[in-house]
Amino acid sequence: MSTRAFAELDKGQTIGTRTVTFSRADLIRYAAASGDHNPIHWNERFAAEVGLDGVIAHGMLTMGSAVDLVSDWAGDPGAVVDYQTRFTRPVPVPDAAAGPPEEATATLEVTGTVGRLDEQAQTARIDLTVELLQGGQRTRVLAKSQAVVVLTQR
Repeated sequence: MSTRAFAELDKGQTIGTRTVTFSRADLIRYAAASGDHNPIHWNERFAAEVGLDGVIAHGMLTMGSAVDLVSDWAGDPGAVVDYQTRFTRPVPVPDAAAGPPEEATATLEVTGTVGRLDEQAQTARIDLTVELLQGGQRTRVLAKSQAVVVLTQR
């Protein structure tokens, strides 16, 4: 159960915002940990051959990194009892050899907002906005990204 109290929340309340970055090295580490060695996540030429603009982050890495905001806010990852999303755009991860090191990452901004409160179940639905920040533009990469958290009754 979350360390957050139901009575302290209001619909529309922001629970926080965080920035997440992915480098090509992060993708390789994730591939090793997850077993997902699909070449679209590490091979520029292969990614182009299948119609992508370049190497992209793993969907599950993106999804998992986004929900970290909710589990950290809740104070207990086990309090997140449901999580779902739709993938709307790939997350391109630039090659470090192609430019300055600060441009060799994909940067996501994740913001969580209380979307629904269920008093009977003592749960909160947290709606996540997940945007790629690239070239001065913001592009949503996940849609309908929602986590349900069980809260305390304080």
